[in-house]
Amino acid sequence: MDSKKTTDYDQPVAYDKDGRPLYAHPPKTDNSTNQKSVHVSRPIDPDAPTVSDETRKKHEESVAAYPRLNLSEGEYIISAVRRHPIGLLIPIITGGAVALAVLAGLAYYPAIVPSGNPPLSAIVLPAMLLLVLIGLITYIVSWVYVNNRFFLTNESVIQEIQFSLFSHNEQTVSLLNIEDASYTQTGIMQMLFNYGSIRLSTEGDETTYRFNYVTNPKKHIATLNNAVEAFKNGRPVAND
Repeated sequence: MDSKKTTDYDQPVAYDKDGRPLYAHPPKTDNSTNQKSVHVSRPIDPDAPTVSDETRKKHEESVAAYPRLNLSEGEYIISAVRRHPIGLLIPIITGGAVALAVLAGLAYYPAIVPSGNPPLSAIVLPAMLLLVLIGLITYIVSWVYVNNRFFLTNESVIQEIQFSLFSHNEQTVSLLNIEDASYTQTGIMQMLFNYGSIRLSTEGDETTYRFNYVTNPKKHIATLNNAVEAFKNGRPVAND
């Protein structure tokens, strides 16, 4: 009865002429070498940065106050810059003047159209609709103006740009990338009512950002420059 032989690869199968043992080896099944591989693994998601309780509280308050802003974890609002109300004068005065002209036309219609053709009753409804339209346009223009805002956080500058009722854009610039921040006030009106323009320039792509009709621009630029300097030097950014 034949039995299957197993080869002991640790025992020599022959000797060479100098008496050195020769060993049998199993055939290789691939081209890989007999080496151990070391696999290094790392977590798919890196550890979240440590956020203090005070910073977390400020972040939650900022998110509640400005839910439309895209704030990162631990980021909070230091100052919110709004446009000066003087910029509302043009749409309000224009809308008011047109509305008064329509009302004056109704009041003096018999004198303006002595023949009474068409009669006053026939133009009252179109005139009322026109007044509603004027009021609606004035409100939309004012709403768009007010919703252009500029925010300084402990990490970045965020500018909300409202182009129209259904067109909105948000620009975010890290404090680390801000190279220069300045303001300008031109003309007696800006000096008298203390408003002007803020200008930011960034490193690298040399992009320039502007925000007009800013109330007290000197104060906001001082706060912004202090925040940029603190952030770049690794110091906590102080509140406004």
